[in-house]
Amino acid sequence: MKLGLYSINGNVCALDPAGAIEIARQAERTGWESVWTAEHYLLPDPPIAASPVPPHVPMLDPFVALAHIAGHTTTLRLATGVTVLPVHEPVTLAKRVMSLDRVSGGRFLFGVGVGYLAPEFAAIGASLAARGRRSDEYLDAMYAIWSEQTPEVAGEFVRFSGLRSEPRPVQHPGPPLHVGGMSDAALQRAVQRGHGWYGYNLTVDQAAAAIERIRAAHATTERPRRLGPLEITVSPPGRQPIDAATAGAYAELGVDRLVLVPPRDALRTLPALSQFVAETPVALAGLPTGVAVGAP
Repeated sequence: MKLGLYSINGNVCALDPAGAIEIARQAERTGWESVWTAEHYLLPDPPIAASPVPPHVPMLDPFVALAHIAGHTTTLRLATGVTVLPVHEPVTLAKRVMSLDRVSGGRFLFGVGVGYLAPEFAAIGASLAARGRRSDEYLDAMYAIWSEQTPEVAGEFVRFSGLRSEPRPVQHPGPPLHVGGMSDAALQRAVQRGHGWYGYNLTVDQAAAAIERIRAAHATTERPRRLGPLEITVSPPGRQPIDAATAGAYAELGVDRLVLVPPRDALRTLPALSQFVAETPVALAGLPTGVAVGAP
């Protein structure tokens, strides 16, 4: 099982970017496979029921934060968890993705979702309506830019031809796509076009139920052979360190990667976060035989 660290662009890592570099380097040294970002450009103040975090939580732009880390690491994978596709303009987003994949030497994992936070959508000028169809079309346009010699898109939301963007991503036809979300549409999107699926804040039982739904979607949805097996990534709930037995339970379900959200106290100071990064792989070293956590 691979091990990912969540919120590398938030909290103390947002306030101390140099400290974030040290945390990323430490993660790379101690066997973490990847670091993951959150994405929100605005948060409701005061909070609403749908608020993911309080409005005072600092959060850097994911692509800026990951590019910063890319220049100071060599093997660590860099992931968005997730990019909310409908709040972006797809042509410029395609350039940002290919740029990050280039500067990282092909270490980027492109996590995507359709979003849900209505006040943020409204402030950005994006529409919640048809956000699923819009996201699919945006992906089509981005992959055309990344992989086609003369990309041409004539869709409902994106139209262009006679244009080209270089250089292409290191990873062809683009960075591995990890689809986040629990809706039927999200699971089908993961099966149809994702290299992986990402479930956030899921208990072992919730992850088991989601994986069963993915299997059901796979039975009725054609999956291109070029994508290979669907990689399953899960962030457990709570903000407490996970033990080996619980990690083993996820592994037995077929989870390929755990992306851990550090405890609240660990997110407040660099020494506390450093301690979490150092101790977690050691704590998980007692996994059952055949289940390895850390470097892939």
